[in-house]
Amino acid sequence: MTRPVTWTILRTTPMRLGPEVVATPRRFRRELDGILLLDKALGVSSNAALQRVRALFGAAKAGHAGSLDPLASGMLPICFGQATKVCGRLLAASKTYRVTVQLGARTESLDCETAVIERLPIPPLTETEVDATLAAFTGEQDQVPPMHSAVKHEGKRLYELARRGESVDRIARRIVIHRLQRIGPVTDRLEFEVDCSKGTYIRTLAADIAQRLGTIGYVSALRRTAVEPFSGPMYTLDVLTERADRDVLLLATDTVFQDLPATRLDELAEKSLMQGQSVSATPAPAEGQLLRAYAARGRFLGLVEGRPHGRVQPVRLFVTVE
Repeated sequence: MTRPVTWTILRTTPMRLGPEVVATPRRFRRELDGILLLDKALGVSSNAALQRVRALFGAAKAGHAGSLDPLASGMLPICFGQATKVCGRLLAASKTYRVTVQLGARTESLDCETAVIERLPIPPLTETEVDATLAAFTGEQDQVPPMHSAVKHEGKRLYELARRGESVDRIARRIVIHRLQRIGPVTDRLEFEVDCSKGTYIRTLAADIAQRLGTIGYVSALRRTAVEPFSGPMYTLDVLTERADRDVLLLATDTVFQDLPATRLDELAEKSLMQGQSVSATPAPAEGQLLRAYAARGRFLGLVEGRPHGRVQPVRLFVTVE
């Protein structure tokens, strides 16, 4: 769902985004709300992809919800306007990845970014044995971030230290593997799909699985297929470039909150809510309950919380207060 389009003329200087200059000396920017599920290509950084999409839509405000490495492809939610307020919720959401692990070899970065530095034989593996190993990795567990990661140590990113040949002790983080399932036969490569919590490092998971199987391994291919609550469809930059009606591909901001109950407010209650006041809601919500609030004509207003005596108060608004 988009708001009426408002255009603003901005003067900009050309900006290099990857291999192309996508900004022009004079560009229109417009107020636009919604979420695009971008199918990010290999070899493109998340920020470069964001800027290209923003240029295509001419959006005044945009952000992405969860970086993907250049060597990974797949779902990158791009949020425009008021929808940028949901980026934090999407960052904290569970993700689904399709992973290919090259067994019998290891790289320093645990993916294809660096060269192979070690090789080991691969023991004979049965599908039953592999499936049992994968099942053992499900559930809550502690995981140590890899050196090639954006985690900070004394003010510096770990990957900066790693590129200088340094290694430091890292603090383990609590993660959850919801589902881990093998895809296809077991050869010198292992392919699996994983549903996991925020903060899970797939490269570390892949290396740990390989070690449990009696060998070593690194991620040779990685694709994100879902970001809760979204599982598609996704659109590539090529498709977006070709479609003049690309605005119809945007998802409404409230699709992120479909797990929450909804309440509809009359015009008077809407105005009061926009001023930060608590208002009556029907049916009466439970105290502390989080709800989606809509205007009488169906416009999504934002999130409200149940208060005593059947009232709700605003938690976060997703409309411009005039």
